[in-house]
Amino acid sequence: MQKLIQGIVDFRKNLTQECREMFAKLALGQKPDALFIACSDSRVVPNLFASTNPGDLFVLRNIGNLIPPATDPSKDNSASAVIEFSVHTLNVSNIIICGHSECGAMKALAQGVDKQCCPNLDSWLKHGETSLRKVRQGSSINPALSEENQISQINVLQQMQHVASYPFIQERLEKKQLRIHGWWFDIAQADVYCYEESIHQFVLIDENEAKLILERLG
Repeated sequence: MQKLIQGIVDFRKNLTQECREMFAKLALGQKPDALFIACSDSRVVPNLFASTNPGDLFVLRNIGNLIPPATDPSKDNSASAVIEFSVHTLNVSNIIICGHSECGAMKALAQGVDKQCCPNLDSWLKHGETSLRKVRQGSSINPALSEENQISQINVLQQMQHVASYPFIQERLEKKQLRIHGWWFDIAQADVYCYEESIHQFVLIDENEAKLILERLG
């Protein structure tokens, strides 16, 4: 807590006039470029590795960057509400699902959860069980990775499917008003990868890959 409190003091002290004016404008409304769905892991900081400013991203973070599919009768309303709000109210044109290496949620999926002490975690992780099953049936993207990292990568694709299962998302995808992207953050190397469907691989987002992505976006 000491570090957090001191951080707030430093923030106020070092805030420039330009930043104050930016926040004053943001107080009037937001128009983010994308909905960013990431894990709650403290090591994953989207605004840091994407170099974004306040107002650029509408962010949903939860254990394992999971999204209940639209057909799940017991789906978590908070995750669905974020998707609805970002699309219907904020009119985002891009949704990014970002998994990461050394994910504790993927490790819990692989090893199991103590249902007695963590019943809610056990229930939530069911939305990643298909990812676990696919990897153990041989559907890995990169077999050279550890099992938990293989699950993490497959899980990005699985959650992309879950997001696309919502009828209002399907409608915008068909009209090309919305795109869903899969990213993966390698913590140890501080590198971000994007999924390239044509080669079924996660590719490092360097200058060349960034150019290709932007060309596709038009």
